[in-house]
Amino acid sequence: MKIAFVGLGNMGIQMAQRLVNAGHELTVWNRTLSKAEPLKAKATIAKTPAEAAKQAEVVITMLADDHAASSAVLHKDGVAETLAKGATHISMSTISVALSRQLAEEHAHRGQNYFAAPVFGRPDAAEAGKLFIVVSGEAQVLERYRSVLEVMGQRVFVLGDKPEMANLVKLSGNFLIASVIESLGEAVALARKYGIDPHAYIDFLTNASFSAPIYKVYGGLIADEKYQPAGFQLRLGLKDIRLALAAAEAMDVPLPMASMIRDHMLTAISRGMDKMDWSATAKLAADNAGLP
Repeated sequence: MKIAFVGLGNMGIQMAQRLVNAGHELTVWNRTLSKAEPLKAKATIAKTPAEAAKQAEVVITMLADDHAASSAVLHKDGVAETLAKGATHISMSTISVALSRQLAEEHAHRGQNYFAAPVFGRPDAAEAGKLFIVVSGEAQVLERYRSVLEVMGQRVFVLGDKPEMANLVKLSGNFLIASVIESLGEAVALARKYGIDPHAYIDFLTNASFSAPIYKVYGGLIADEKYQPAGFQLRLGLKDIRLALAAAEAMDVPLPMASMIRDHMLTAISRGMDKMDWSATAKLAADNAGLP
């Protein structure tokens, strides 16, 4: 299949590699062209998103935020300009509910298909094809590209017929992950203050009441105090919490814990942690407890 892949960050480069290794004909674009170098021998490198989309049956976008996604799709030299009628844009980025609706409307106006398929997982999961992918949109279009998604993920979850539903699930999921990180960071700080070894503490937690992968992954990072290199930067985590709050406010749903986490993230960023992994809010909890 002729696929255009737009956005080659920590996640995108791994996802694109899996697609090209699976035999798909790939054209890629990234704002910083040097990031496309690992794919140079296997894929065509385009100069603009519009150039990448011109001959594609499907365009996949994996971009950092609303601004990057909107610019690459809707602005001059964007995907929407050249994507053929009947071709499909799959947005795998973590974007706002409002932008997802706008993309759906614009593509429909142009006779193009669109659905949302944001992912759960870190770069190592993307490399191994072990992402969890949440999709929503028109059922026939989703099924047409399920095999493409399955190259990148271990399971695809269909959660609605409107694209923004998947984006809401992604934002609410990231809010839950941030809540786990916050509570783990505070609990580990308390244990350390009493002289308990953090690795022994996490080993107990994750083999007793909290055996879910999310506790094991982030518990390990917090016990090791391994916040760099970032699998997912704190500044991007703050972006997602803000988007979750905006989605909640639009439907009159209070999220008091999300508001607290946003403030803690802002405090961490003000202390120079913006490019650390978002689990670095646990460092803030340790600092507040007076721990070294």
